[in-house]
Amino acid sequence: MPTKTDERRRLRMDALMAHDAVYPAFGTSLAGMDEAGRGPLLGPVMASCVIMPRESALPWVDDSKKLSPARREAVYAEIMARALFVGVGEASAAEIDRLNILEATKLAMHRAAEAAPATLCLVDAVRGLDVPFATMPIIHGDAVSYCIAAASIVAKVTRDRLIRQMAERYPAYGLERNMGYGTAEHIAAILRCGPCAEHRRSFIGKWIADTGEAKQ
Repeated sequence: MPTKTDERRRLRMDALMAHDAVYPAFGTSLAGMDEAGRGPLLGPVMASCVIMPRESALPWVDDSKKLSPARREAVYAEIMARALFVGVGEASAAEIDRLNILEATKLAMHRAAEAAPATLCLVDAVRGLDVPFATMPIIHGDAVSYCIAAASIVAKVTRDRLIRQMAERYPAYGLERNMGYGTAEHIAAILRCGPCAEHRRSFIGKWIADTGEAKQ
């Protein structure tokens, strides 16, 4: 017998699918694109471009922020198994420092989408992209579009896995817990140890001296 959670999940999925179903390309060449990692102090910004089939909707596809890490990993595996196309692109911390975070996000999205066989791409909010097809920015797109939500999960899981690898190289910063975000623990570690090679200097300038050493 379906539970209340099952019913809420079904209604949520119906709403996400209904949003994308108005586009004739849905299920064939309608892509969704989103990023992960615009706010952290460390690591790349990651983008994903995903084309999902119309059939066999995955019931737990949703805004990645609404899912637990374990649920995200499980849904990521299903997306990777069923998607018609998945592209991932990133812009490094050095590129973020050189370009600024918005332009670096656009670069990551260009890299994620450049091989996509899409005719239209729904994008979470970002405008002015250099991609070989039409784009439609949608505010809070990961909360309303099935394809964008799928892309948000791929971007988030891919980035989190990369940050966990970085945590092994740079154990002082607690990255496996903060994923590079500016938690009190992370900031204290920057002040104590100085930045590592993956820190965004443009994000942590108020805490480090011109030499790159942590300010006390």
